[in-house]
Amino acid sequence: MTLNRIVYLNGAWLEEADAKISIFDRGFLFADAIYEVTAVIGGKLIDYAGHAARLQHSTTELGIRCPLDPDALLAVHRDIVLRNAVDEGLIYLQISRGAADRDFAYPENTTPTLVLFTQAKPVLNNPRIKTGISIATLPDWRWERRDIKTVQLLYPSMAKMEAVNRGADDAWLVEDGFVTEGSAATAHIVTRDGTLVTRPLSNAILHGITRASIIDLARNAGIAVEERAFTVDEARAAAEAFITSATNFVLPVVRIDGQTIGDGVPGPISKRLRAAYIESRLASAI
Repeated sequence: MTLNRIVYLNGAWLEEADAKISIFDRGFLFADAIYEVTAVIGGKLIDYAGHAARLQHSTTELGIRCPLDPDALLAVHRDIVLRNAVDEGLIYLQISRGAADRDFAYPENTTPTLVLFTQAKPVLNNPRIKTGISIATLPDWRWERRDIKTVQLLYPSMAKMEAVNRGADDAWLVEDGFVTEGSAATAHIVTRDGTLVTRPLSNAILHGITRASIIDLARNAGIAVEERAFTVDEARAAAEAFITSATNFVLPVVRIDGQTIGDGVPGPISKRLRAAYIESRLASAI
């Protein structure tokens, strides 16, 4: 890893090698922290309003105070893009409750730790768009407040690595026979009659910002949408499948547990929704 990015840490702009956080920070000791990822294309922020709203939900649910008001936080996002000359990639933001002597009970009056950094990444020309990805299904053993975007990502990381060990690209997590979501993305299928199916919002899944945009775009395009849980067998029998996330946008799934989905290539609805998402989000980027 090259140490040449400029990062934001608690009000200061630093070279990444100089950015230091206390070993007593509760994000480090307890995963007592939340995060957001915002895509950047052409130096502009994609779907930023949705990410800012979800950040507010996560901090409110955990009782963590964001050190910056909304306008200042947006300004920092724009500034970090300029300081790192990011044309295409992402901004990662993390807020922890802050540093305090180790105690399971929340400490009082801690100063939150706010970090932002950038990553250059090809989000428009991801080579997997043309081929699609493969999925392995695994049990969902996470906690039950998945609507809060915390940094408790050990099990999703374990699931992704198990999927890779099985020869797949990623994992879909399964609870009580139904798919919840991917290791870091929302899961969708398209039925043989052309209906887009994705799980409804609840504490069982993260409330995906790209998910919401895709559902709106699908409905506006006359594509039937059902927000309901679906089984692994239903997913394997689908005409198409795909994931959505902040930097993958719409990424087709062509195999699940070794079984070919549809024709084994990215399907027309997946491609149509990806194109519509990119067009609409570039038009509204800030």
